Amino acid sequence: MSSKPANFVWYDVMTTDTKAAEAFYRAVMGWTTADSGMPGQAYTLLSVGPTMIGGLMAIPEDARKMGVQPTWMGYIGVDDVDDYAKRVAAAGGTVHKPPQDIPGVGRFAVVADPDGAGFILFKGASDQTPAPVAPMTPGHIGWHELRAGNGERAFAFYAGLFGWTKSEAIDMGPMGTYQLFAAGDQAIGGMMTKMPDMPVPHWLYYFAVDDIDAAAASATSSGGKLCNGPQEVPGGAWIVQCLDPQGAMFAMVGMRR
Repeated sequence: MSSKPANFVWYDVMTTDTKAAEAFYRAVMGWTTADSGMPGQAYTLLSVGPTMIGGLMAIPEDARKMGVQPTWMGYIGVDDVDDYAKRVAAAGGTVHKPPQDIPGVGRFAVVADPDGAGFILFKGASDQTPAPVAPMTPGHIGWHELRAGNGERAFAFYAGLFGWTKSEAIDMGPMGTYQLFAAGDQAIGGMMTKMPDMPVPHWLYYFAVDDIDAAAASATSSGGKLCNGPQEVPGGAWIVQCLDPQGAMFAMVGMRR
């Protein structure tokens, strides 16, 4: 087990129409796309300038048969995927796809917390890690939000696994407490108990944009749907929560220009 807190290292979207999703995110986020060249697997790489930040793929057949809908997944970097998969199970989580290798890329396992919010454990084949970028750099993921089955229980699960610590707690009134969490000295996201009308617990990823109103307009004109916002959040930034045209949920965070 690493003594350093684990952090998110990659993100990808599983979708029902890869070409349409690719066009949408290129238009809205300005990402460039390229085929990964992985044998036997159509996987599109998403980049901001020279920096790869994520990927795009069709929902795998086995997942589709299980009813998996278009969704974004976050990868948490660990030093031993097999060990962490066992620890997820021991802590009451679920291992949906046991550890396996992506040749030349790394080892991964698809897991979920005790309330069912999914994420991926990952260890890269090389020890190289991308250079950190300044918070809120447009095109990068700026925030990680867990709408949990039970916020306190979820925090205990992730803190025990990954060494995350509590940062500021924001009283959201009837919605409960929004608990910021840190990986090391920096807050990287927040957790709260989901509202009863949300069907299932899930992670939501916030993409940083330069101009929140322009980004929201681009999302709707490109076939996406705004679910919430623009809404101001502490610190002066604004957020919108959206569905892409295939139904995968994502969010954006940025300033009003």
